[in-house]
Amino acid sequence: MASKFFSKNSLALFLVVELSVLCFSATADNISSTASICDSTPYPSSCISSVPTNYNTTNTNVYNFCQFSIRKSMSNARKFKLLLEKYLRSSSELTPGAIRALEDCHLLADLNMDFLTSSLQSVSTRDLSSSKAEEVETLLSSILTNTQTCLDGLQETASTWNQKNGIATPLANDNKLFSVSLSLFKKGWGHKITEGPSSPSEKHRAGFKNSRLPLNMSSKNKAIFEKIGRRKLLQTDDGAEVVPIRDLVIVSKDGSGNFTTINQAVAMAPNNSLASDGYFLIYVVAGVYEEYVTIPKNKKYLMMIGDGINQTVITGNHNVVDGWTTFNSPTFAVVGQGFVGVNITFRNTAGGIKHQAVAVRNGADQSTFYSCSFEGYQDTLYVHSQRQYYTKCDIYGTVDFIFGNAAAVFQNCNIYPRLPLANQFNAITAQGRIDPNQNTGISIQNCNIKAAADLASSDGTTQTYLGRPWKQYSRTIYIQSFMDSLINPAGWREWSGDFALSTLYYAELGNTGPGSVTNERVTWPGFHIITAKEAANFTVSNFLVGDDWLPQTGVPYSGGL
Repeated sequence: MASKFFSKNSLALFLVVELSVLCFSATADNISSTASICDSTPYPSSCISSVPTNYNTTNTNVYNFCQFSIRKSMSNARKFKLLLEKYLRSSSELTPGAIRALEDCHLLADLNMDFLTSSLQSVSTRDLSSSKAEEVETLLSSILTNTQTCLDGLQETASTWNQKNGIATPLANDNKLFSVSLSLFKKGWGHKITEGPSSPSEKHRAGFKNSRLPLNMSSKNKAIFEKIGRRKLLQTDDGAEVVPIRDLVIVSKDGSGNFTTINQAVAMAPNNSLASDGYFLIYVVAGVYEEYVTIPKNKKYLMMIGDGINQTVITGNHNVVDGWTTFNSPTFAVVGQGFVGVNITFRNTAGGIKHQAVAVRNGADQSTFYSCSFEGYQDTLYVHSQRQYYTKCDIYGTVDFIFGNAAAVFQNCNIYPRLPLANQFNAITAQGRIDPNQNTGISIQNCNIKAAADLASSDGTTQTYLGRPWKQYSRTIYIQSFMDSLINPAGWREWSGDFALSTLYYAELGNTGPGSVTNERVTWPGFHIITAKEAANFTVSNFLVGDDWLPQTGVPYSGGL
């Protein structure tokens, strides 16, 4: 998040969505002109430009236009990736900061090509299941997030090179087309926000009655799995069912395991696994691992289990002051779908003086962290994109320390604001939703918000807020959580002047504790005290469609309120 400290879906959003559905979705098959379809999107001219010049619009509809838009988006994304490669070939003329920003953009552009390819395959038919429609909506939302992240990185390094606009300008134009694709998809395939919980509110414990240990697991590893897996996570309450594990390796600093570093274990994990294959388990023995770990896009359904918080520790200190972009500063970065992390501490030790310094960046769809600790100061946990779930975790930080533009739900977590630098205030969240059609936001449910030890023992002058709007459509919800007295009575803090105060969506319901009193809360148009019916939209079952994928993880969760 560039120089942050220095420098809907409830009633409001329901109205926008409902009007869109009434005006466009119901008439998707009988809209008969290019203009009438494109006028319904955020950028009509970008929409019109995606329609082939020889296309006969007599029987046109929103489905065709969405396909056109995604195809055009793919073409533009490919050209942009080639442009980045051209700049990188002449990297000897660029500063290290500029090179890192370009490398971030290239990684994100590569992901966008994958997401667009998958989306185009899905929209080739009108008959998408609800789970597939949610997947495509997540991919198209993530594409917008990726391009904005690239732009943010270029902005962070703008003072170090003079060629930024050669990349930023075409990327900004591409983002308009990506926004059109998402808008058209929601009009053609989208569904109304569920009004009320879609599943029981009791806690679930996952497991598979027909789970198996694949035959390619050695008898030695099977014995280790039975000892480690059952003891730490992978067993239902009655002990009868286990999460399917295809194989495992052990990381131990003393050489007693298969590897001495986590990166070695990740590198040998199978590529492009399917959920049906089961998890590849990396067991990380207690110790402090000073390494920067990335779970890349081809390492899917990888499960990493440590010996416990403050026992298995992964640590680093990259930060923006020392020349890293926020995006490439994390100690631990996750992209591969279906990742599960358990019993691990993730740290960035750069300290507040180094400003943005990420402990974990997560851009993995259907990813889960259970009983983990995230420790840093500014920008500790980067919930970058896609669908994410966190439970029984500890998160420590100061400025905007839970930030990003994923659809992220936190349940039963402990959130610990720390003592910031002099003249700084704490903001727990800085959600980065940039488009009203994105299915993203931060939902904090049944969590505890208390001062970390250093803040608790300070002079009490530090102001702590629930969040502030990093981007125009920032969306954050606190539900049934305990808020201690450290929370400022206003609750929320502006970013800059009146930026986003009428377009953001911030909401609270059923919170407790001295910091939860709402009679002095901000009076912004985008702030709401909501009902249980509205809050249900931001639960695991509805917001993450978690019942489709969380059971496989073996992690406990609550589907509703």
